[in-house]
This record gives sequence, structure tokens and C-alpha cells, in this order.
Amino acid sequence: MTGASGALRRALPFFVAALVFVVAGGLLAAATAYSTTEKTAWATAYMVLVGGVAQGVVGAAMGWLAQRARMPLTWAAFALFNLGSIGVLAGQLSGLLALTFTGGALLVIALILIIIATRRGAPAHPVLVWAFRVVAVVLAVSIPTGLVLAAVGA
Repeated sequence: MTGASGALRRALPFFVAALVFVVAGGLLAAATAYSTTEKTAWATAYMVLVGGVAQGVVGAAMGWLAQRARMPLTWAAFALFNLGSIGVLAGQLSGLLALTFTGGALLVIALILIIIATRRGAPAHPVLVWAFRVVAVVLAVSIPTGLVLAAVGA
């Protein structure tokens, strides 16, 4: 599935979910504006930055850099990224460290799938592919670091 329609078909689920996360983060920020806690401030930032911005970048990579990615791989990466994000968010807010760790593991697996998907692509801009892969690897390595910090601070 190549071309503009294939790219949009692969990217669209990520973009819709990213929009939902950003709006939910904004609503949470508005609802807790006068009684913000560390957890609600963290949750707002996480929803906007990871669920929204990072997911939008991942969606763009799946759409336009992973030109030969099949839809089952796209859907698997999408499901793992969102389940992982929700797991980390729920785990941190509830104090259930195992849920946080499970969510983090799902995020790492999603990033690995996305790196694999970009490997099979034939993009017109190989510099963008490598730049995205570097960012994805940095994220995949930083997630366990964040999990360790969550465990220490829990």
C-alpha cells in the first residue's frame, strides 16, 4: 500500500488518537487549573506530549516513512502504543507500578515495530528515516530509565 492514500490510511488512526489525547490533556488541565497536584500536572504533560505529540510523529512515520508497512503491522503498533500510553498513565495515577511497567514495555515494543516498519520502507528522504529511527531508539532507551525513576519515586 503505497502513495498518498496508503500513507494517510496508515497515519490516520495515530492522528485521531493523538488529537483525543491532546484534547483530553487540555480538559484535564482546565478541570484541575485551580487545584493542580503533581500527578495531574504530570498526567496533563504526559497526555499532550506522549499521547499527542509523540503519537502524531509516530503516525507520520508510519504513514510516510514506512511506505511498505502492511496494515496489520500498523494496527499492532497503534494498539501497543495506545495501550502502553494508557497503562503508563493509569499506573502512575493509581500508584500501581506493575501497570506502569507493563505500559512502558508495550510502548517499547510499539517503537520496535515502528523501527522495523521504517526499515522496509522506500522513502524519498532517507535522512528523515534515519533521524526518525534515532529519535525512536532514544525514546525506546529512555522509557526504561523513566520506569526506574518511577519505581524509585513510587
